[in-house]
Amino acid sequence: MSGSLQDPRIQWFPGHMTKTKRLIEKNVKLVDVVVEITDARIPQSSRNPEIRKWIGKKPVIVVLNKCDNSDMNITKRWCDYYKSQGLQALATDCKTGKGVKEFIPLVKKTLEDLIKSREQKGMQGQPIRMMVVGIPNVGKSSFINRMAGSRRAKVEDRPGVTRGLQWVTLDTGVELMDVPGVLWPKFEDLDVAKKLAFTGAIKDDVVDIELLAMHFLEMMRDLYPQMIIDRYKIDSVEGCDGYELLEKIGRKRGMLISGGEINTERAAIMLLDEYRSGKLGKLSFEAPPKN
Repeated sequence: MSGSLQDPRIQWFPGHMTKTKRLIEKNVKLVDVVVEITDARIPQSSRNPEIRKWIGKKPVIVVLNKCDNSDMNITKRWCDYYKSQGLQALATDCKTGKGVKEFIPLVKKTLEDLIKSREQKGMQGQPIRMMVVGIPNVGKSSFINRMAGSRRAKVEDRPGVTRGLQWVTLDTGVELMDVPGVLWPKFEDLDVAKKLAFTGAIKDDVVDIELLAMHFLEMMRDLYPQMIIDRYKIDSVEGCDGYELLEKIGRKRGMLISGGEINTERAAIMLLDEYRSGKLGKLSFEAPPKN
């Protein structure tokens, strides 16, 4: 990622993510279905548009993770929207386990024709294999660990698979191929880049954290003003820009330095930490298309 969040061409594509692209393209033929883990708070922005090109015509299940931190009404609308687009979708929260038990039945429903075909050919014992993909910080590893639970047999480098991929074997006749998280080479949409930075999908050390917090507060002011007022006990958000709101919050939290100046950097770090941990409430920053 270069420049600040004011730069309309935000780029951040470490070398290991180029490697992941090649891994996906080379190994997708080994699986029956692709499971794309997204962040329920920003479902569309947290979907890598390049992945659809890399996986070809493989069936896709979209998992909207971290749903306990999202506005559930909007998350349900997203699930309905994806289904209207021919994709299976499921809302989960890996910290609480919400929705996880529904995942394997959904996989079997998605692969119903394939499973019947295998049964007719006497291949009932063949495991269902799936590739689990997703951008950084959507909870992909947490999802895999939650799925495996105490039944987790082992994590291994499977012979014949390009090094860097790992298989996790479940006792439910399912094998998960874990792929490293991958972003895409260029963000043409500044709004998408901001939302990814809010959640930590783009690392804080490559952005201006105070500017990011200001953008975040302006979005909160427009979508969830009362949550900011209630959480930080400030008088009003109306007519305030991001910097003014950040100063108000820093002052309320006693984040002062010499001369009574407000430590806005410290306030910005605290604010984004509280958002990412769910302390601000159930927030969704994008809704599905109405049509």
